[in-house]
Amino acid sequence: MRQTVDVAALLDGASWSTYQKLLIVLAAIAVIFDGFDIQILGFAIPSLIREWHVDRADFGPVLATGLAGMALGGPLAGYCGDRFGRRTALIVCVAVFGLATISTAFVHGFVGLTVLRLVTGMGTGGALPNVSVLTAEFAPLRWRPATVKVTLVCVPLGGMLGGLLAARALPRFGWRGLYGIGGILPLLFAVVLLVVLPESPRFLARLPALWPRLTRLLTRMGHTIPAGAAFEDRAESGREVRASVRTLFRPGLARDTTGLWLAFFFCLGSIYLVFGWLPAMLTAQGLDLATASSGLAFYNLGGVLGVLVWAVLVTMLGSRGPLLSGALACAGSALALLVVPMQAHGDHGLLIACLGINGLLANAVQTSMYALAAHVYPTSVRATGVAYAATLGRAGGLLSSLLGAAIIQAGARTYWYTLAIAMVCAFAGLAWVRSHYRRLGN
Repeated sequence: MRQTVDVAALLDGASWSTYQKLLIVLAAIAVIFDGFDIQILGFAIPSLIREWHVDRADFGPVLATGLAGMALGGPLAGYCGDRFGRRTALIVCVAVFGLATISTAFVHGFVGLTVLRLVTGMGTGGALPNVSVLTAEFAPLRWRPATVKVTLVCVPLGGMLGGLLAARALPRFGWRGLYGIGGILPLLFAVVLLVVLPESPRFLARLPALWPRLTRLLTRMGHTIPAGAAFEDRAESGREVRASVRTLFRPGLARDTTGLWLAFFFCLGSIYLVFGWLPAMLTAQGLDLATASSGLAFYNLGGVLGVLVWAVLVTMLGSRGPLLSGALACAGSALALLVVPMQAHGDHGLLIACLGINGLLANAVQTSMYALAAHVYPTSVRATGVAYAATLGRAGGLLSSLLGAAIIQAGARTYWYTLAIAMVCAFAGLAWVRSHYRRLGN
């Protein structure tokens, strides 16, 4: 008789192999490029304002178009990930945003910039859900939340590296050179992924025609698989459903979906208000371009540290406590920025440090939410569920992009108040979610 192997039990209870860790690193590098290209326009806006002799408010629709692209790309790539494979969807997304970014270096007006920002957004918006799912399905259960978070730490890491690069590249090569670098690197990396990255084992287990590939993959991960074995995923037994948005609101998922969508909308709305408008807001207060770019870089650096710290906290304590406390603390850190001086000249160390703390908390919560969404949904709709939650986040970012110029016009105090209120609303959404990760050992 043909022996049946339970892929869920095999993966969830196993120890890490070096090969699995390599695959996680590859996924993380893809997210670095994603994080850089998400934020690249925010770095370029002050230079574009000077070169094209336009107003700050003219970039609101462009930023919103990019987030609309992310909102479209997320569900589309999520569906493709569930239907055709997470690997295929991820590679296509990386190639799309890389090609669109390098093409932006050759535009000369808002029409070309807007169209390519839409395409870039579709690529970046589609990459994150599939990376989250791939990471979750490669990792053992015990380390799954931490692994997803450590992978997604590369969003702020990409922004941090982009900010440091922008502070040096913009004065020397201009915004076109920055876009050229931001496009060539992910295009080259898409080729690397095509050669090296395998498909998710839990996706392969659903398709008998692909079981020979699954056997080779599991063997390379260090497992002993009987010849001619059949595969099943008992953790998903009875949960195999069609990937659709209606499924996300079936009994048992509706409450979690509602809470996740609310949290994603406000948390990512807050973060994209920073990604898209922080350099413009700081330069409007009289700070120079290098300081403004450094402010966004340190916001992202704080995010890197926050994701690492919260990865440990969520693994040890479960997700509810760290996420709820992080959201409230993030709101408090935004209010603290109300009393930080922003003189055109002088020492900006305190401002940079406070931006780093706010970025630490905001990004810790954001990336924890991706891990939480990957936990909430079953394999058959996991990419779709994560993608739609992320799409609600893009919708929040789209709104903040459209309102960003008006918020800046109203002053820095309005800007910080908006960030604080958004994180309080994210706290409410996270409190409504029922299916949080449990603490380690439970």
